[in-house]
Amino acid sequence: MRREMERGEGKGATLALGARATGGASARGRSGAGGDARSEVESAGLTGAAAGRRARRAGLGRALRRFASVALVTALAGCAGGPPARRGDPDAPAGGRAAAAAPDAVWPEKTYYRTVEVRGRRIFYREAGRADRPVLLLLHGFPSSSHGYRELIPLLSGRYRVVAPDYLGSGFSEHPGPDEVTYTFDLLADHVTGFTEALGLARYVLYMQDFGAPVGFRVAMAHPERLRGLVVQNGNAYLDGLPEALRAFIRRAHDDRSQAGAAAVAEVVSGAAIRDQQYLRHVPGERRERMSPDSWTHDLALLATPEDRAIQVQLLQDYQTNIDAYPAWQAFLRARKPPTLVVWGRSDADFISAGASAYLRDLPGAELHLLDAGHFAVEEQAVAIAQHVTRFLERLPP
Repeated sequence: MRREMERGEGKGATLALGARATGGASARGRSGAGGDARSEVESAGLTGAAAGRRARRAGLGRALRRFASVALVTALAGCAGGPPARRGDPDAPAGGRAAAAAPDAVWPEKTYYRTVEVRGRRIFYREAGRADRPVLLLLHGFPSSSHGYRELIPLLSGRYRVVAPDYLGSGFSEHPGPDEVTYTFDLLADHVTGFTEALGLARYVLYMQDFGAPVGFRVAMAHPERLRGLVVQNGNAYLDGLPEALRAFIRRAHDDRSQAGAAAVAEVVSGAAIRDQQYLRHVPGERRERMSPDSWTHDLALLATPEDRAIQVQLLQDYQTNIDAYPAWQAFLRARKPPTLVVWGRSDADFISAGASAYLRDLPGAELHLLDAGHFAVEEQAVAIAQHVTRFLERLPP
């Protein structure tokens, strides 16, 4: 009697398993995988344990095939855009666009440290990635250099040719004295344009941070046919992004070229100001462990002489020309509509996040992400930025 009960329970359990595994079809003859499994058992003349094993295999096989189909559809949907962005997610893209899955990691290429002559001057640059890959040109900000991209370059170099120059007068590039050369953003942009020509960069995406925006817009407008797209990271092109106090400082620096006025501007280039005002002021105390002291130490080592600091003072005195050019840059964006990604450290106290969303006025199709970071967002969120940049570049036309 017990053996008969065990055989009956085993058969009932087998049929029930077949029904559950294939979406709940009844084992009493209704259409569905469970009924198909029983028919196969009966037609084969199987009973007892053998019947149970055959039904179990049939039911599980169909269940696994169905699961695989659902998994494939889900994976394809993820590649096409993934789940909807969560409401209130601070890093969700603007306009409610779906957040794509994170791209697969790729081994980095070796970074090379090179120089090239441009306009008779030596320009230093970092480069990684194969020469036949799409080009991403990284333009640095104040008071930094291509050193600021030391974490981002390896993250992108497995897919792209990543090139990051130091501006004339910055980093390891040549530093002609400010008595010999008057430093302006026109001068920097002219040398970056010459740099792209010296390397034969016929098409590129510009990544612009801080000073990189006024340099990058000049480069883009000089040769719009070379521009594949823009990545803007805490780089202003709108008054919305400049607090009133910063606007007033820029105007005074431009208008007052006296010795006392220049001395006031020079305070911004002091060691304490670069460390505490440029880097750490935008980062709450609990996040400061993200910030490598190598960043400001490197900057200060290359701003050690009065001549080096005077170069940056001249550029700060010229910054008002960028604000005056904002309407022309905005008109360029409206006319050309370059594919644009905006990634912005929302804790930036100088270039506030209103300057990020302002890009959407002229580029409503742009993608915007506000990151949990400050002015030097790539120092804090290099991986997140690399993921956004990779997704953006993979969608670009050739």
